[in-house]
Amino acid sequence: MALGFSQTSPPPLPLPWLIALAAIYLLAGVAGHDPWKSEDVIHIAIAHDFATQGRWLLPHIAGETWPHTAPLYHWVAAVLGKLLGGLLDFHNAARLATTLFGALFLIALSGAARAFLGPAAGRSAPLLAIGTLGLLIPLHEAQPAVAGLACAALAYWGTGLMMQGQLRGAVMMGAGLGLAFPAHGLAGLVMALAVLPAPIFRGDWRRFLLVLVIAIPLLAAWPLIISYRFPGLWSHWTQWWHNDLAEATLARSLPGLNHFEQLIWAAWPILPLALWGLWLNRRSLAPLIIPLIGSALGLAWYLSGSSRSLSLLPALLPLCLLAASGVDRLRRGAGNAFDWFGLMTFACAAFLVWLGASAQALDWPPQIAKNFNKLAPGHEVHYSLPALAFALAATVAWLVSWRLPRASWRANLHWAGGVTLMWALVATLWLSWLDHGKSYRAMTLSLKAALPAEIDCIERMNIGTAERAVLDYFTGIQTIAPIHARHCSWRLTDDDTDREIPAGWTERWQGHRPLDRDKRWYLDQRATN
Repeated sequence: MALGFSQTSPPPLPLPWLIALAAIYLLAGVAGHDPWKSEDVIHIAIAHDFATQGRWLLPHIAGETWPHTAPLYHWVAAVLGKLLGGLLDFHNAARLATTLFGALFLIALSGAARAFLGPAAGRSAPLLAIGTLGLLIPLHEAQPAVAGLACAALAYWGTGLMMQGQLRGAVMMGAGLGLAFPAHGLAGLVMALAVLPAPIFRGDWRRFLLVLVIAIPLLAAWPLIISYRFPGLWSHWTQWWHNDLAEATLARSLPGLNHFEQLIWAAWPILPLALWGLWLNRRSLAPLIIPLIGSALGLAWYLSGSSRSLSLLPALLPLCLLAASGVDRLRRGAGNAFDWFGLMTFACAAFLVWLGASAQALDWPPQIAKNFNKLAPGHEVHYSLPALAFALAATVAWLVSWRLPRASWRANLHWAGGVTLMWALVATLWLSWLDHGKSYRAMTLSLKAALPAEIDCIERMNIGTAERAVLDYFTGIQTIAPIHARHCSWRLTDDDTDREIPAGWTERWQGHRPLDRDKRWYLDQRATN
């Protein structure tokens, strides 16, 4: 039984439709391409280091400690990479960890909405998450934030059940709270922390203690093991904590304009729907108190720190719950406007994706084909019949959905279906073109071929973390920071195209990705006397 208001509506959205839509959404584009800059390759490299080097406690990138992320996602990704290594490339297998955590997130979000708001919201909330633009990229790349979302959603689900008097709810709440920290660090904990006052609101101190008994050991296990087994590494872990906290508390008096622009884009369409839900239920806000606290906490985290869309993720989970309280009770005019806006937007998007596919495969229209070739020179597309059949079937299915009878969930389904269609078409018809332009594979292998079999070391200049990660992943080459590389015979530099070769060095190689027009990697060798 839900905590809050009842919702009268036509027959609910059929569950098989929701499951099929979620499966297509979560699986499309996860496999079938190389690691891409920046987050994707960084976290795949960490998982690869876990799997190959056996350093399971503290993340490393290209042989150097990377104390800026929590390990739970990478543990799962490393295990999947090893288990499925014979069937898939490591990066494709490891990225399936995102699919698993994404599925757990949608299931737990559905359970939380059902517990707080009722059965109809239990099916509306996952649709809202699928349609949220700010969740699209994180749910399809190697991203530990998805593990944080899944654990936080589990905590919300457990909270809703616990507030109904169910003991298992306290267990789920404690597990979600405790795992949110090793899943995504301080940001993960912020995602889940809003549920903590729930037992206090009920005056249920026994279950509050049970939650703490479960959560605290899970939260503390990883840092305590590090401090006990590797005392020298403790400083690296505390450095990560301080960096994570510093990102959330950047010194500024007011949020910048970029924050609000990012918020409007990444929280569409759940932000206006959440505001509508709050207005609609303004006289009975009790069931929405926990999501409301979570939204306030998540938005405060975002507005006080970085304007990156990833920093907004702590707010998106509770906003989905707030939006689910009102999306099925839109007024007729608003519901129709939302429905038609989604239909027209994604009809145009699907048409453009198909047009781009035609330009790639048939060189028509010629101007668009010219633009594709200019951005990814040398790319040749070969569509398989299964890929074309899937893309065509997805498009037809979405067009057929236009004929659905009017129902409270129709606009929500059309929007989520439109996002899924757009992403599935891009992942099917444009993926090889995107991979050709964004992959570092060919460039790094060319670099390795230019090096002699035996070298002392390679100094790096302006080579970022993602570049170091991809170089190590594809070739096993690890560079050295300038402060430690005073006597290296080789130097790798990321610079613009009109650079000057430094005195005392000879250029031996240069290369770039097709998308990098103004940037090159240069390999120089120290001149010998």
